[in-house]
Amino acid sequence: MKKSDIEKKIADIKSPKFLINSALILVFALLITGILVSKYFFFQTIVGSDNTSKVMITAPKDIEVVDSVRTEKRRREVAQKVKLVYSTADDVYIKNNLNEIIDEIENIRLDKIAKNNKTEELQVLLDISDNAIKDFVMNYFINASDDQLDKVYAQAQKTLTQVLNEGITEKDFEENTLAKIIKRNIEPNTPFNQTKVIIALLEQVIVPNMLVDEEATNLARKNARESVAPIKVKFPKGSVIVNVGEPITQVKKEALSKAGYNILRINYLGILGIFCLVGIGIFAVISYLKLFETKYFDKRHLFIIATLSIFISILAVLLPATWSVFILPIPFLTIILSVFLNPRSSFFITVTFLTVLTLSLQFSALAMSVFILAVIISTIGMTTIKYSRRFDLIKVGLYSSVTMSLIILCVYYDLGFGRLMQDITAAVLNGFFSGVFALGMIPILESSFKVITTFGLAELGDYNQPLLKKLHEVAPGTFEHSLRVSNLAESAAEAIGADPVLARVGALYHDVGKIVRPLFFVENQTYSGIENPHEKLTPRSSKMVITSHTKDGIALAKEYHIPEVIQDFMTQHHGDSLASYFYNQAVAQEGAENVKEEQFRYTGPKPNSKETAILMIADAVESASRTLKDHSQEELDALINKIIKDRLDDNQLSESPLTLKDIKIIAATLSRVLRSVFHKRIKYQESIEEIQNKDNP
Repeated sequence: MKKSDIEKKIADIKSPKFLINSALILVFALLITGILVSKYFFFQTIVGSDNTSKVMITAPKDIEVVDSVRTEKRRREVAQKVKLVYSTADDVYIKNNLNEIIDEIENIRLDKIAKNNKTEELQVLLDISDNAIKDFVMNYFINASDDQLDKVYAQAQKTLTQVLNEGITEKDFEENTLAKIIKRNIEPNTPFNQTKVIIALLEQVIVPNMLVDEEATNLARKNARESVAPIKVKFPKGSVIVNVGEPITQVKKEALSKAGYNILRINYLGILGIFCLVGIGIFAVISYLKLFETKYFDKRHLFIIATLSIFISILAVLLPATWSVFILPIPFLTIILSVFLNPRSSFFITVTFLTVLTLSLQFSALAMSVFILAVIISTIGMTTIKYSRRFDLIKVGLYSSVTMSLIILCVYYDLGFGRLMQDITAAVLNGFFSGVFALGMIPILESSFKVITTFGLAELGDYNQPLLKKLHEVAPGTFEHSLRVSNLAESAAEAIGADPVLARVGALYHDVGKIVRPLFFVENQTYSGIENPHEKLTPRSSKMVITSHTKDGIALAKEYHIPEVIQDFMTQHHGDSLASYFYNQAVAQEGAENVKEEQFRYTGPKPNSKETAILMIADAVESASRTLKDHSQEELDALINKIIKDRLDDNQLSESPLTLKDIKIIAATLSRVLRSVFHKRIKYQESIEEIQNKDNP
C-alpha cells in the first residue's frame, strides 16, 4: 500500500463523519447487548448470591413440573435392582473334561507302580486344597473296588448334567457355593464317602456355564428406567413457589420458568461475550452491504435494519417462558427487509441476526433450524412476488407458516400432543401475521425514514395521485409527454437491469414543475391554442422561465410529500445542460462576446443513477422525435445517437453508472419503442372504396 493511501485512510479515520458513525454503531451494539442480557438479570434481581430467594413468588396459574432429581434417583434405584441376564454356554467341553479325568484315574489305578507313586500322580491330576479331603479322596480312588468307582463315576456324570442344567455363574464361584450346589444335585441315598468323592471330582471340571449378556442386561435396565413415570410436583394457582430466604432448588427453578421467570444466570464475562457476539454480527452486516450492496449502505437503510433488530430483540426478551418460541416474527423481518433492500440482503441479515439471538438467549438448535428454513422459503417467495399485488406479502407469510408447521411435525415425535399443537399454532399465526404486519409497516417505515419501496412507487405511479391529477388538469400536454417518456424509460431500464418501476414513476413526475407556468411550454400551448409567450420575452427571461421548472417541481414535491428519490428525477433530468435554443437567440441578439454559456445552463445536478440518466436521454429523444417528419428506423436511430452523443460530449452522463454497453442497449430499446409508437396505419377510407368498387363493377 502506498504511503499516500495510508495517510488517506488515517485521515478518513480521524474525520468527524467516521467518528460519529463509529459512535452510533457502538451505541447500537451496547443497546442490543443491554436488551439481550436484561433477560438474565431479571432472575438475578430475585435471587441472592447464596441462591436463596429475596422475595416470595406465587404461581400465577396451575403449574406442574417434573422433579428431575428425584425422578433420576428413582430410575437409578429401579435399574440397579434389575438382575443380570445370562446366556448359556456350551457344556460339552465340561462333560468331556470329566470323562478325561475318569480315564486318567483308571490309568493310574491300573499302572503297576507303588502306592505312593500312584498317590503322587493323583495329586498332580486332582487339585484339592483341603489336605484332609485330599487324603481321603486319594485313598478312595486307590483302594475302592471297580464296582464302587463305577457307581461314583455314573453318579458324578448324572450330577454334572443336573448342575449344568441348573446353571453355574461367576457369582457361585465368588461366594464359594459350588460344593453346596453339587451336593444338592446328588441323589439323597448316595453314601457319604461317595458324596465327598463326587463333590471333589466335579469341582475339578465345573466352570461357569452361565455368562452375563451385557446387551440384554442393559436393555432390561433401560426398560426398567423408562417404566418409571416422572415424579411431578404441582403448584396450584396462588400457591407459594418459593418463600423469602428459601433455597431455589432445581424443581423451584423449573416452576419459576413456567411462571414466566428467566432462570438463566450470567456474569460479567458472559455480558462481554454477548457484546462481542453482537459486534461480530454488526460487522458482518455492514461489511456485506459495503462490499456487495453498496446502494443500501446508507444511514436510512441501516437505521431501518437497526430499528427492526431492536424491536424483535425486545420481543424475544419479553417472550414468556410458557409461550412457544415460534411466535417470534422472524419471517416478518425477512419480508420487510426484502421490501426495503432485496431478498438476498434480507436473507443474510436475518440469518446473522437469528444466529446472534439464538446464541445470546440460548434458543434450541431445533428452533434455529426451523426459523432458518422458514427464512429460506420466505426469501424465495419474495423473489417471485409482484409488487402491484400487496396480497403477495401475505402469501409469503403463509408459505413460511406451512414450512415451519411441516418441520415441527417432522421432528416432534415424543414431546406431547399439547406442546405440538402449541408450536404449530404459533408457527401458523407467526407466518400469517408476518405478512399482515409487513403490509402495515411498509408505509410507516417509508414515511419515517424517507425510503421509497417498490410498493410505494407503485402507489405513486397511480394516475389518481393528487399531483399527477393536477398535472393532467393544468398541463395536459406535459402530462401526455410524461406518459410517453415513462414508457420509454421503463423499457430502457428493464433492458439494462435497472429499476423499471423507479424509472417509470420518476419519469411521470419529472416535469411537474411545469404546473406553475404551463403555457410557457410548447406542449401545452397546442392544447390552449395561444400564441407562444416567449415571443414577448428576451432570451434571458425565457431561459429563466424554462429552467425554473426544476425548482418549481421540487417545491411541489415537498408540498405533496413526494419522496426525495423521485425529486432527483426533477432536478437531474436536464443536468447542467445548455438551453441551446435561447442561448443561440441571445448570441444572435447580443453577440457571442456578450453571452456566456454558463448563463444559459440548467442548475443541475447531473444524473447520478442509471434511472435518472435514462430519463435524461428518454426525455430528449421523445421531445425531438415529435419534430421528425420521417419516422423510419434510420431517422430514429440517427436522432437517438445524436442526442446521446451530445449528452456524452457535454459530460452530462459523467456521474452516472451507465456503461457504453448500457447506452448501446438503451439506444436500441428507445428506437424499438418509438417505432411501435410511430407505426404506419392503413388508409381505411381508400381501402373501403377499393373493396366497394370490387363488389360493384
